[in-house]
Amino acid sequence: MKGSDVTVESIYKSFGDFDVLKNVSLDIKKGEFFSLLGPSGCGKTTLLRIIAGFESPDEGTLKIDGVNVLPLPPNRRQVNTIFQNYALFPHLTVFENVAFPLRIKHAPKDEIKTKVHEYLKLVQLEGHAHKKPNQLSGGQKQRVSIARALIKEPRVLLLDEPLSALDAKLRQHMLIELDQIHDKIGITFIYVTHDQQEALSVSDRIAVLDQGNVLQVGTPHEIYESPSTGFVARFIGETNLFDGNVISVEKIEATNTEYMIELDIPDLGKVKVTTVDDVEPGQRVSFTVRPEKIVISTEKPVTKRADINMLQGIVDEPIYSGFQTKYYIKTRNPSGGGADTPAVIRVIKQHARYSDEGPDIVWRDEVYLSWSANDGYIVGLKEEA
Repeated sequence: MKGSDVTVESIYKSFGDFDVLKNVSLDIKKGEFFSLLGPSGCGKTTLLRIIAGFESPDEGTLKIDGVNVLPLPPNRRQVNTIFQNYALFPHLTVFENVAFPLRIKHAPKDEIKTKVHEYLKLVQLEGHAHKKPNQLSGGQKQRVSIARALIKEPRVLLLDEPLSALDAKLRQHMLIELDQIHDKIGITFIYVTHDQQEALSVSDRIAVLDQGNVLQVGTPHEIYESPSTGFVARFIGETNLFDGNVISVEKIEATNTEYMIELDIPDLGKVKVTTVDDVEPGQRVSFTVRPEKIVISTEKPVTKRADINMLQGIVDEPIYSGFQTKYYIKTRNPSGGGADTPAVIRVIKQHARYSDEGPDIVWRDEVYLSWSANDGYIVGLKEEA
């Protein structure tokens, strides 16, 4: 089997006065595991249903391998959909559920038997062919629905939050299996989820949606490490987000494409950050730094590097999770200015090597926080009041 390119061009969709999709355009490559990620109501499932043929857009074009398929019904689009509720026939066996699409096509009995066993083997259900759905676990039911969808040999498989009904451990296990199935068959997967970890774990690329808009498209690394907006930074993992003003802009000669920006953040003081964005002194911006990028220590770091940011603070809340501790730090503005209420920064410390005595930084400890200018990001310009 081979996948297809899917091109979404300027798709608009409204339900009454509510705009669900607003000028959405995406290029999904042949054979990609592509995720549509966003909160409930952002439009991701509506977009999936338009690709499947269950909904029609108000405006725009949908192409599969360069051909506009909007006039075609779902059964002529070479796509198939896996739903979160499995949609299995309860009165049919696993074998007959998987065989159903072939029986509709009046395929020969020998072909049906061969292909059903082939796809049951693919989803590791060879020994369950004669069971009914009510005799299967949730993960096994989802595997049956995957086998039934794939036996039609679609060029694009659409997955609408297929693991949401499973418990956390089983969901993680099934996610790995889905990724392995994708690697084996090589068709295009378009995966809808609101779970950031799911999308980051298996996707070749991710489109982050909010309120009907595509905010950013990129690899998991790009989405996480270089969020384009404050919403993306907050939605993908944890982050610290502050507003501030640009004080100075200096080109970094070594790269000739990056700038060293100095910000005045009322909650923190002076902060340095590198960026490739075109910003100017006086602009208001949003700044973010991930908790795991910040180094926490009870001793002042010794460094001569000009690109290291440093703050002092007090541990307000430590949360120990075994493999890591998350600290909520009330900061002390080094300039003595800023807001009356101290800022709170989240810091995550991984425990790669750990003593039996427990965390070495505890509640009410005075600490130093430091991070490189390269580990922070400007994620959006603020509107002037």
